[in-house]
Amino acid sequence: MPQPAKAVEIDRYLGRWYELFRYDAPFQKNCEAVSADYSRNTDGSIRVVNSCRMGVIDGPLKTAIGRAKVVDPATGAKLKVSFFGPFYGDYWVLDHDDDYQWSIVGEPSGRYLWVLSREAEPSETRKAMLRRRVEELGYDWSLVRVTRH
Repeated sequence: MPQPAKAVEIDRYLGRWYELFRYDAPFQKNCEAVSADYSRNTDGSIRVVNSCRMGVIDGPLKTAIGRAKVVDPATGAKLKVSFFGPFYGDYWVLDHDDDYQWSIVGEPSGRYLWVLSREAEPSETRKAMLRRRVEELGYDWSLVRVTRH
């Protein structure tokens, strides 16, 4: 599994992200129009609000609220996130651009993949570049699901 390509400045990573592509996971079944909002909690941890529309882009709203903490302070690229009490999962920012307009997120097992963008509908050129980068990181594009917005 790839390691993060570069350090992450968490405060620049905060804000709204739109999911462009993902490996489908049971907890995201039938999710469209997926977004994630990251902000700071008073204790310094990160508040995570994941939202999606069920079935179609204007379907019923489903929201999950969790918290994340940086576990690799040297790079800021490895976090643990929890939506279920004491159970934390890995959230690794594998790559991002210098302006924090896109990011590729995974974890050590290679089971999960999320490609995020600050825009819900980035250019075809950017989407093609992100596909190439996902493949360079060793992910199987045939398993990728494109998120509709």
